[in-house]
Amino acid sequence: MLNEFKAFIARGNVMDLAVGVIIGGAFGGIVRSLVDDVIMPIVGAIFGGFDFSNYFIGLSSNVNAPTLTAARQQGAVLAYGSFITILINFLILAWIIFLMVKGVNKLQAQVERQKKVAPEEAPPPPADVALLTEIRDLLAKRPAV
Repeated sequence: MLNEFKAFIARGNVMDLAVGVIIGGAFGGIVRSLVDDVIMPIVGAIFGGFDFSNYFIGLSSNVNAPTLTAARQQGAVLAYGSFITILINFLILAWIIFLMVKGVNKLQAQVERQKKVAPEEAPPPPADVALLTEIRDLLAKRPAV
């Protein structure tokens, strides 16, 4: 069973998946910062200066705080502003991944077109084969005796 597990882990696609998850986590941090620090302030300025992160509905009568952090300490809240922020994060991430996949597909199509346009030439035969071919051709030209 241990050998099977080693074989499973050593497969290329498992390692590719691990690398993808690690890079995806780092990329998620970049997108989170882009949304929180760049896009959401612009959206807030366009729509009158509000911040989605503090939009919530108190689910108990004890909740009367103006900020989400304080409201969560007072009781249960429905934090729909956080959901909107996460939804925007997802849409931006999905758009960026779409553009990346589209770019990779375009590159692959170019490579395929180049392969079709310029097929690889066969390498020249080794010297001994070329010499034997030349001798054969000379013998073929010689008149029969």
